[in-house]
Parts: sequence; C-alpha cells; structure tokens
Amino acid sequence: MDIQQLIEIDRQWLLDWNGSDSLFWDGLMWVVSDTKTWLAAAAMLLYIIFKNNKLLHALFILVMIAVVITLADQFASGVCKPYFHRFRPAQDPELMYLVKVVNGYRGGLFGFMSSHAANTFAFATFMSLLVRNRWMTCVMFLWAVIPSYSRIYLGVHYPGDVVCGAIAGCIIACIVYRLYRLVVRKYFECPQYISGQYTSSGFEIEDIHAFYLVLLITCIYIITAGMILSKALHF
Repeated sequence: MDIQQLIEIDRQWLLDWNGSDSLFWDGLMWVVSDTKTWLAAAAMLLYIIFKNNKLLHALFILVMIAVVITLADQFASGVCKPYFHRFRPAQDPELMYLVKVVNGYRGGLFGFMSSHAANTFAFATFMSLLVRNRWMTCVMFLWAVIPSYSRIYLGVHYPGDVVCGAIAGCIIACIVYRLYRLVVRKYFECPQYISGQYTSSGFEIEDIHAFYLVLLITCIYIITAGMILSKALHF
C-alpha cells in the first residue's frame, strides 16, 4: 500500500466520521473541543500534584508538564504543519465543500499533525506515568480520545492527523518522563508506597477519586452547554 492509497483511506474515514445531522452533537463537540472546557479538571490535577508532593518536587513536576505540552505543541504546529503543508479537510480545495463544519469554523490552513491530539495525549501519558494507577490511566486516555475525535467531527483534522499527533505526543511524554525520573532519583526522595490508600508513586487514591468527580461534573457541563449551543446554532 503506497502513500496515495493511505491518503485516500484517510479522506474516506474523515467523510465517514465528520459531522452529523444533529445540532446537539454539533454543540457538544464544539464544547468538547474548547480547551477552556477542561480547566476545572486541570486545576484539580494541579491541586493533587501539590497536595501529594513537597513544594519543590511539585514545582518541578509542573515545569515538566509545561515542557511536555510545549514540546508536543511545537513539534505538531511549529515543525510538522509548516513542513508537510497538508491542508486541513475544511481548507482542502478538493474536499472542503464535502466537509461538514460547525459554526463556520475551518481552522488554520494546514493540519498535519493535530496539535490538539499531540498535546492531550502527551499530557495523558505523562500524568499516567506520574500517578501510576490503572484506572487513572484508562480515564486519562479516554479523555485524550474525546477532544481528539472532536477535531475530526468538526472537520478540521483528518484521522491520520489525529493518530500521528497522538503517537508523537505519547513518545514525547515518555522521553520527558524519563528525564523527570533521572532528576527525581538524584535530587528528590522517591519512596515506594504499598498501602492501598496510595498509588505506588505516592498519590492518595481519594484524591484520584475527587478528580473523577470533577471530570463527571465537567461532562454534565459539556452536555448542558452543548444543548444550549445547539439552540443557538439552530437560530
């Protein structure tokens, strides 16, 4: 299978997965795709990091998270998009009139690879490696999938843009986490926890459950905001 065949498959999947005839789903995916939607969950994770680590260690974790997201974003938007010059579906002259868009949004000119996917999967991977909890890992990657898919639904990324962005984000996060572990072993205490009240890396399970609650509240907000926005889109 050559590259042209892969491109054609990518385009067909985009047309299959892009948009719907439902104003509710249009509104919901618009809200899901907005980074501000997830600020409460991010703030909760920030609280958990500072609550479960000494101040200097928590600040170092925060710096590493910033590095992970910055590297993922710059690799996707600063390196790949200018280099590959692949049109977004909603900007592609050959495809743009077949793509369903929401609220007139078409994004920038180029879309390979998706910085949304790179950023979210980089963050999900780093947090999963940091916390070391099976359910937390499942939740983080499920979260990463949802806003990444919303970019396909909105017609601003091909599935291939999202998949490649997700892979790049995971790789970058693993590399940065490796660097984080090297520094932690040298400069910070890193006891191993065996109590059922903590993850193996020292995060309280109750705090993780509180994070799930914030995510649940966020999901309720998304549904409510999606319903409200769908009425606005109708008019």
